[in-house]
Amino acid sequence: MVRLKDVAERAGVSLMTVSKVLRNAPDISLQTKTRIRRLAEEMGYVPDSLAQGLRTRTTKLLGLVISATTNPAAAQLALAIEERAHDLGYDLILAHSLNNAEREEACLRKMLARRVDGLFVAPVYRLAPTASIYEELKRSGTPVVVLGSVAPFCEAFTCVETDDQPASYQATRHLIQLGHKRIAFFAGPAAAPWAQSRSEGYHRAIREAGIDDDDNLIFSAGSTIEDGQKAALEMLNEDVCATAIQAVNDLVAVGAANVFLNQGLKIPQDLSILGFGNVPPAEHFRVPLTTVGQPQYQLGLGAMESMFDLLRGGKPRSKTFPTELILRASTGPVAAKH
Repeated sequence: MVRLKDVAERAGVSLMTVSKVLRNAPDISLQTKTRIRRLAEEMGYVPDSLAQGLRTRTTKLLGLVISATTNPAAAQLALAIEERAHDLGYDLILAHSLNNAEREEACLRKMLARRVDGLFVAPVYRLAPTASIYEELKRSGTPVVVLGSVAPFCEAFTCVETDDQPASYQATRHLIQLGHKRIAFFAGPAAAPWAQSRSEGYHRAIREAGIDDDDNLIFSAGSTIEDGQKAALEMLNEDVCATAIQAVNDLVAVGAANVFLNQGLKIPQDLSILGFGNVPPAEHFRVPLTTVGQPQYQLGLGAMESMFDLLRGGKPRSKTFPTELILRASTGPVAAKH
């Protein structure tokens, strides 16, 4: 293994000079830096990150805990964070919570054991006001950025999120303006603030339009394609005569739409469907999905900006990013027979 000392001897300079070059110290000339860096690369010198961490009391590691990279929205967030972290000289450790609180706790404890410099967490939401692992994170002093809405158990931390309640309100207004009055809502996990906000936006638009806010039109649908399929079958069995469906996210919308299409219904002629998120499958679905666009990549960049501020001792405010309603083929005017 090539040592720092070997590079110094070959370059004919002191060990301190080589160390300063590799730390990009300002008191070394650009010509010397270029020569020594090229020589170190030719010799195959690899910096000892563990030794550097012991000297600087940092690891240049950031932890990221998300539900799963199979979730397109989470994957876009992770990509943005990793790219920006790389630019800033940090490596990223990724773990999946699979939306399981016990697994999330184990992942976070492993990250703390690795002495990560900071943590990004897409929380597994709980109804309880406190969670022991988040209390532990607070005590540790580790910089934490929450990816998504904060709940009582994680409200002490900076977050990045989108403004979901007004976005959902505008989505429902779009369906109402198309003439729909029987609009079903496929709701998300009860403990998740983002799902609650989207539900609130739907109900507010319905009430303001003077439409009957019918509980029979609300279906528990979770957050996955499979959840959307189950909710769609439940709706068909109950025969609630809805002319449109607003889903809590795009995956639920896609799952539901598949069921309806397979049953011979036409979208949007028989049933309009609207999602939330604008994940890649939405645009390329059999009937391109009208949805609310969330800037997931920008959310990731914003999260990294907040983290870098925290690492420098700052106290960044939480960030809320705007959304946009994206009109595609899955929504249309209510059919005359309704």
